Amino acid sequence: MGIPVTIADDSALSRKTIRRALPADWDVDIHEAKNGVEAMDAVHAGKADVLFLDLQMPEMNGFEVLKTLHDHHEKTVVIVISADIQPEAQALVNSLGAFRFLKKPLQADELRQTLHEVGLL
Repeated sequence: MGIPVTIADDSALSRKTIRRALPADWDVDIHEAKNGVEAMDAVHAGKADVLFLDLQMPEMNGFEVLKTLHDHHEKTVVIVISADIQPEAQALVNSLGAFRFLKKPLQADELRQTLHEVGLL
């Protein structure tokens, strides 16, 4: 059984793009979430040791997910993947405990390097 990974993005295309960018040799069990509420459900169900998180989502945005994880000391490795590349957004994401902030469109080599840095590959 692979590492439980959740891809949280309200865009089906973005979820598909992230899925395709994951290294083929990475042993993972992938789940998807369309919003922050579903992402938190995945965390609580043990389906998100690694969480790829968009910031702009309905019901509960990525910042709210990060704050909840941070406040509850969750051990999930969060990699934010967002088109919101404002320095303020990146600073907030980092302060809330995200491991890395990657910009859309996602580059597979950048994702692979990030996974190596966190010790997942």
